[in-house]
Amino acid sequence: MNTYLSIKELISVPILSTLHISEDGDNVAFVKRTADWEENAYRHHIWIHEKEKGQSCVLNEGTSPLWSRDSRQLAYLRTVGGGNQIFIESLDGHGSVQVTDEEEGVISFKWEPGGKGFYYLARSKQSEEIKRRKEKYGDFHHVGKEGQNHCLYYVDLQNHYGVAHPLTDGKNVHVLEFDVSADGEKVVLLGTPSPDGEDDQNGELYLLDRQSGTEHKLKTNKLLGGNVCFSPDGKKICYTASIRERDYYKNRIGDRTLEIYDLTSGETIQPLTDFDSTVASIRWTAKGILIMWQEKTNDLIGFVTGDGKVDVLSEPIEGCTMDASITGDGNHLVYSKALLNETFEVYLDDEKITDENRLFEGKRRSKRKIVSWQSHDGLEIEGVLSTPADFDETKTYPLLVMMHGGPAWAAFPIHSGCFNDKYPVEPLIEKGFIVLEPNYRGSSGYGNEFLKANYRNLGIGDYEDVISGVDALVDRGIADRDRVGVMGWSQGGYISAFCSTYSDRFKAVSVGGGMSDWMTNYVNTDLPSFIRMHVGDTPWNDPEIYAKASPINYVKSASTPTLIQHGEQDRRVPVANAYELYKGLKDVGVETELVIFKGMGYSSDKPGMHVAIMKQNLMWFSHYLLGESMDGFRE
Repeated sequence: MNTYLSIKELISVPILSTLHISEDGDNVAFVKRTADWEENAYRHHIWIHEKEKGQSCVLNEGTSPLWSRDSRQLAYLRTVGGGNQIFIESLDGHGSVQVTDEEEGVISFKWEPGGKGFYYLARSKQSEEIKRRKEKYGDFHHVGKEGQNHCLYYVDLQNHYGVAHPLTDGKNVHVLEFDVSADGEKVVLLGTPSPDGEDDQNGELYLLDRQSGTEHKLKTNKLLGGNVCFSPDGKKICYTASIRERDYYKNRIGDRTLEIYDLTSGETIQPLTDFDSTVASIRWTAKGILIMWQEKTNDLIGFVTGDGKVDVLSEPIEGCTMDASITGDGNHLVYSKALLNETFEVYLDDEKITDENRLFEGKRRSKRKIVSWQSHDGLEIEGVLSTPADFDETKTYPLLVMMHGGPAWAAFPIHSGCFNDKYPVEPLIEKGFIVLEPNYRGSSGYGNEFLKANYRNLGIGDYEDVISGVDALVDRGIADRDRVGVMGWSQGGYISAFCSTYSDRFKAVSVGGGMSDWMTNYVNTDLPSFIRMHVGDTPWNDPEIYAKASPINYVKSASTPTLIQHGEQDRRVPVANAYELYKGLKDVGVETELVIFKGMGYSSDKPGMHVAIMKQNLMWFSHYLLGESMDGFRE
């Protein structure tokens, strides 16, 4: 009898990313991530698809492939001695050549348009003063004062081969993104004052003149989000920006759109009006600006034309589109897409050129579909419901609720392993569970008002969206009211922690990388501005809202067995949250288990660690909802 994918098989499903199409439209490069079980590591290999031959082949281990403008060479990053360096591969079979030798590695890069060299980002060199101090006293750091900014460099392939020339000094600007004009004369930089996450709200645009080496700040009044790109004639710049003025977002959350800066007049315009969706620009082509946006659980691709209209290139699908690349003339497009219940494939001019879903041949798969319900305040909530292949609507099933992270993200009706390396949905389905993934208030794809609906309403609002979804499935007769569990990571872990302490409706809970105390998180996280945008103020000015939204403040009424999993090095939701929740639950006598994953941040670069995380969740819910043994849980 066919079985569902095992935990190891789920983690072995390849991930395709970083697509890039050659300017002639004939070749596509992309990265395929696979699990190396012998070395307990993930491997990233660059693949090339040749349109003329109709086949794909692996090129080399590496990431970030970029074709030269003449489509004859491919550059990419490969790890050398612990850091990424730029390599060039010629299609004539002459092999690869290393271009850079940065001590701490290259972060990102772009070709000089004429193919004469590369612009790239790398960390600024540590000052001699700090080096001497370290030798004299030992290593210490002045917080917020001594971060190593990302600097822009240029390496020439014709003169002084391999010698890097700094274009920014690293003193005042931390470069996040950049783009080069088609004539190679100008570089636009998106930078912040420092690499401190708090400075993310202080991003500015800078224009660098390549010949003179001078740079000046471009005046913008919006919160900048990235995706900077030049117009083909180099006279305008497109980027992602907030809808409202920058100051609004000091204590608010909101959507973003496109903004265009005219270098001749200094004026800015937002070309999209009445477009209620967060937009990402991909490239400014001869046919318009290629953008991608989300409408509920559909991802769409289209051109923004000169009159501000959007020409849609992709029809709405039950699935998800993730990555895209287009030629400068706008005539050839490559993108990755996952259809209903499938994993991602690469499509060139709408023709599928990969066959990753063959991995599911001979396997059973859960059925995934969109369901909807009304929350306590009448807000309509959607979610993805996963059921067994032989699902019987006349039967009642134990239910698990899986919360996505973000909160500005969403669950999609594609294969359960695509964005999920923590929770073994397919093995859980095989055991008889059904799984609901709510797109709770604050999720992306449902418009700006929905995105803001959890503003100053974290925790309780999220809980109401979850429990109303549970009740809807119970009322339909397919979910067992007395056998419901909830799980999630990051923001999903926070909602799970809230469900653990605020409610007695759940039989078991798993909190992954979750926030338990907003005060604790505010003073430890690398991004406190994210908290202020959702909560509305600092804990010193509004302690009541921090207390109301914190799961730990409801711990005295907690009764649900809770598994807590956390990465030791998680900077966004520091591990202190996990210890605080664990101690609180233990003190009030709730059954709890805390697992700290050494060396791990949000996620791990070791597939074996993801096996352990999934295995623990599988055993936890199988024990508390199905009555199975916990033997081997700590192995």
